[in-house]
Amino acid sequence: MLRAAGLLGGVPMLVLLVLGLSGRADGVAVVLGLLVTALGAFLLGRAWVRTLAGLEADLRAAVEGRAPGPTPRPLTRVAGRVTELAARLARSLAEREEMVGRLRRADAAIIEALPDPLIVLGADRRPLRANAAARRFFGGEGPAPATADTAAFLRHPGIAGAVDRALAEGVPQVAEAVLPVPVPRDLSTQVIPLDPPLSDGGRLLVVLADRTQARAAERMRADFVANASHELRTPLASIMGFVETLRGPAEGDAEARARFLKIIAEQAERMRRLIEDLLGLSRIEMTEHQAPTGSARLDELARGEAEAMAPIFAARGARLALELEPATAAPADPGQLSQVLRNLMENAVRYGREGGQVVLSVRALTAPEGALPPGVLLRVADDGPGIAREHIPRLTERFYRVDAGRSRGVGGTGLGLAIVKHIVSHHRGQLLIESEPGRGTAMRVWLPGH
Repeated sequence: MLRAAGLLGGVPMLVLLVLGLSGRADGVAVVLGLLVTALGAFLLGRAWVRTLAGLEADLRAAVEGRAPGPTPRPLTRVAGRVTELAARLARSLAEREEMVGRLRRADAAIIEALPDPLIVLGADRRPLRANAAARRFFGGEGPAPATADTAAFLRHPGIAGAVDRALAEGVPQVAEAVLPVPVPRDLSTQVIPLDPPLSDGGRLLVVLADRTQARAAERMRADFVANASHELRTPLASIMGFVETLRGPAEGDAEARARFLKIIAEQAERMRRLIEDLLGLSRIEMTEHQAPTGSARLDELARGEAEAMAPIFAARGARLALELEPATAAPADPGQLSQVLRNLMENAVRYGREGGQVVLSVRALTAPEGALPPGVLLRVADDGPGIAREHIPRLTERFYRVDAGRSRGVGGTGLGLAIVKHIVSHHRGQLLIESEPGRGTAMRVWLPGH
């Protein structure tokens, strides 16, 4: 402020001082002139400094995106207009910055709420951030899903090629990919280049559409038609043949009618079981790529299924030994795990030795056991004839039978272990089959637990 006053009053004061020293002006008048000039220069300098300080504050507020504060009263109209314009400019810039911030937050909220997984990639092809659907899909936490599944997805040849083409050509690209683990997932992907890039450096949007369920439904319809037409042909032909016999030669034969009606009922029951298993397997396959929620006490489920199957064991003269420890599987679907228990016990009692023993055990693994990590282990073992080694890898295929005649004779549909395999895969577990001819068969199911 003193420097400004010196600049404003320096020249007039120097002139008065020269006049006074040369005797051309009265000394008292010179002194008064010097005092008045100094005071005026001081007041004018202070006013200008305050005005400039106000302008600086307004401009600083504009740069920082803040609304301007109150400014000092300007000395002149021109200064007043300049100050007012600076304040208006600062307010306009602050309002514009606030609007841009609201738009950015709205864009982020829209992207976050999109139902399809979306990943933002930088120019170096690294994921910068992802929306909630992508984080759930890849199992990541935080804004960018840095998981092994994400890396495997971006390394997929089809996706990597689409990313390269989008960066090179600047136009959207489409790619198809199948992720094989933890369960197969069919993905349709769009890679959209961004010009100009986002504020965080994002150059590409990768939008995923999970087509697994739709394509599973397509396969389900095709498989159902193919499998049902093949497997239903024999019992349907048998039923039609006996019906024709009852209408013709055996129409008046009460003994033949009773025998044939019993066979027709058995074949109809076989068809019912087959259709139920096919539909159940198709439903499981449609949701296999989605992990279950909740938990299940496997020992309690095993005890309940064992009680429900007591009549079947009694009909075969077989004994069921239970070795159950408290064990909780999670995440788990209790209904599906009950079906696993039921199918494994049905296989054991049907294909095991008549009058033999089936052992059902459940225990919690608190430490790794061989190749199995901590979790829950279910085991169903029989003392039947066993299975040759070459058949074991194919036991979980649909309608695969080691002994087709015996399987149909005991009421099997050929789908039990296929259903077990898909349920275990749905639970992110493992199915292990151990068998040797003459030494029985043991089915082990490992499930994640806590």
